[in-house]
Amino acid sequence: MRSIVGLWRWRKNPLRRGTDLLEAWVALVAALLLALATPATGWICGSRINSSLQHTVRLQREERHRTTVVVTGPPKEHHHNAFDAESATDHEGGSRVLATWSAVDGTRRTGTLTAPGRRVTPGATFTIWTDPRGKPVKGPMNGDWARLNAMMAGAATTLVAAVLVELLRRLVLWRLVRRRYSRLDRAWAKAGPDWGRTGAGS
Repeated sequence: MRSIVGLWRWRKNPLRRGTDLLEAWVALVAALLLALATPATGWICGSRINSSLQHTVRLQREERHRTTVVVTGPPKEHHHNAFDAESATDHEGGSRVLATWSAVDGTRRTGTLTAPGRRVTPGATFTIWTDPRGKPVKGPMNGDWARLNAMMAGAATTLVAAVLVELLRRLVLWRLVRRRYSRLDRAWAKAGPDWGRTGAGS
């Protein structure tokens, strides 16, 4: 709202200075940018991010597949695990087990996974997501989650753009004020030596 305060300087006034008119132009441009350009910037940024994330969602849904895992027993201490899926499964806080599952092409895979629950007996089953090679991975990104993140990014972009516009406006006004003071100092220096001595008889 402060960017609109300078609009009053549009009024005709014999005491209006050139910098006053320039300040009015700055206020008008800042108001237009805040009302039109910054929301448009946020919308464009959010739309592009959403488009990119939705593309990622589609790719992940095509490449990742759910499969059923069969628990075979506790993990062996020296078991070679080609599928380090500790960070890839969605069962946080579960127990580590040795399990088998099938890849998309039907080949069997064996590895140590994190199963849901603290006590998992051999023969128990649960589901995981795998890539085309059968390696456990995180589940595909949720489309709603991606859309929410894109909206937040767009809102953040709008806010940043608005802050930049306001900072630029304040910078221009600061320069205008310094110009006014500089002119006032020159005028004062010119009239200063005779100040207070007029009509003093000296």
